[in-house]
Amino acid sequence: MRKRTKRARQIKALLLFGVVLVLVLMLIVATVGRQEFNAPHKFALEIIGSAQTGVTRVTGFFSSIWDDYLALVDVHKENVRLREEVKKFKATNNEYREAVANNVRLSKLLGLKETLPPPTLTARIVGKDPSLWFRTVIIDRGSSDGVKQGMPVVTVEGIVGQIMSTSPHYAKVLLASDPNSAIDVLIQNSRIQGIIKGDGDDYQLNYVLKNCEVKEGDAIVTSGLGGVFTKGLPVGTVTKVTKSRRGMFQEITIRPAVDFTQLEHLIIIMKENSLTE
Repeated sequence: MRKRTKRARQIKALLLFGVVLVLVLMLIVATVGRQEFNAPHKFALEIIGSAQTGVTRVTGFFSSIWDDYLALVDVHKENVRLREEVKKFKATNNEYREAVANNVRLSKLLGLKETLPPPTLTARIVGKDPSLWFRTVIIDRGSSDGVKQGMPVVTVEGIVGQIMSTSPHYAKVLLASDPNSAIDVLIQNSRIQGIIKGDGDDYQLNYVLKNCEVKEGDAIVTSGLGGVFTKGLPVGTVTKVTKSRRGMFQEITIRPAVDFTQLEHLIIIMKENSLTE
């Protein structure tokens, strides 16, 4: 039964192919030899025209898909190119902004140098000391530049610290926020004197008697005593005042004028002094 069914299908296919072939031949003969079509010719033309229309539509559909694919590939390439250009523009913009910010900082440092007693020397921070015993930074100036132990270091915002040690091309700066640092200061308005010592991130103002009036927000500046720092340099601002029952001195906390986490360029005042007072 299966063989007969298969043979029947083959015969039908051959017959259909034969009929289509005959119609095509009739159409060709009619086209060549006559001006007008008879009914069979018209029927054959209708079938062939429908078939060609279907083929044309299918071809056009796939051609449209291919064109869309090529267009998407081009769009993807263009997007990649635009992203790369945006990255370059962002990098250039960041470099420009950094150059502007650096120029502003250096201009401020230049202005500060003009107000300080000469000679002075500009330095750049190149690292931090990994030691756990001291709060220090390393600068790119050393003994070959005339830098010596004990010289004061400042920036536009205020005091930074003192030179702790030197090598020919580098020096270590003991920050004023270090507990081993001690600097003579005074309260700017009342002229009350004291000594600040580092307390990690803040300063502690010591040796101010309880009967002295100290308020939050008071500005603290260098006193000029001891010959280390020039008088009147910004030190910080009073943030807390405590008068305990015990002892004769107040407990005063100072917020530094300098943000030690943002330091980049410093000025060394080139005069010899002792490291501590």
